[in-house]
Amino acid sequence: MSLRFEELDWRATPLGLISLRRRRDRSLDQDVYEIKLDEEFLMSSLFTVAEIELARLGLAASSAADLDVVVGGLGLGYTAHAALEDPRVRSLHVVESLGEVIEWHRRGLLPLGAELTSDPRVRPVHGDFFAMAGSDAGFDPEVPQRRFHAVLLDIDHSPTHVLDPSHAWLYEVEGLRRLAGHLHPGGVFALWSDDPPQEEVIAALAEVFAVVRAHVVTFDNPYTRGTSSNTVYTAVLESTEADRA
Repeated sequence: MSLRFEELDWRATPLGLISLRRRRDRSLDQDVYEIKLDEEFLMSSLFTVAEIELARLGLAASSAADLDVVVGGLGLGYTAHAALEDPRVRSLHVVESLGEVIEWHRRGLLPLGAELTSDPRVRPVHGDFFAMAGSDAGFDPEVPQRRFHAVLLDIDHSPTHVLDPSHAWLYEVEGLRRLAGHLHPGGVFALWSDDPPQEEVIAALAEVFAVVRAHVVTFDNPYTRGTSSNTVYTAVLESTEADRA
């Protein structure tokens, strides 16, 4: 039987004190992994349905035969892991600003770490997703200006509840245009949000992308004994016949 509680690691970062802990939930008879930033919970292995759906819905919106994908935010690894289940994925760049989180996966401190770090398609990239999105070079440090078929983003709580004020620009029209410049024609931007669908977010996406949808993802909440929900936005650029070929 595992210990009831372990703080597996903690580090001081520019954003605050980040910590990884594992606790045994006796009522559910399972281990729960949680990442906290100072006293705020960032993520929990109890609530991963929408993170998984971010990958599934985002990649389902692409008509490309092969997929080069960027995941913004490694976290517990559920979005990246779900993306790898799509047989079209040939490369997966996972951009994470906190090197500590990448290290946790490499050390096997998280359940999906060994599988993610051993998959030859996966490349963890230690960097600032938002700086990369705003740059001309983009998300691949080795191939500047490389374009991708999908970008899946799960970093902020929502476009209007960001972890850092410096992130807010991305969710405005000009920021979305910069991000779209790193996509192939027909490329997909998918975004996780903890808030219900927001009309202003849909409107901004629609200024840049041809097809925009807000998917409400519901899941069981063992603490409330009811259901909770997140939102996954999918936005698809105009496509061309050459890109689909």
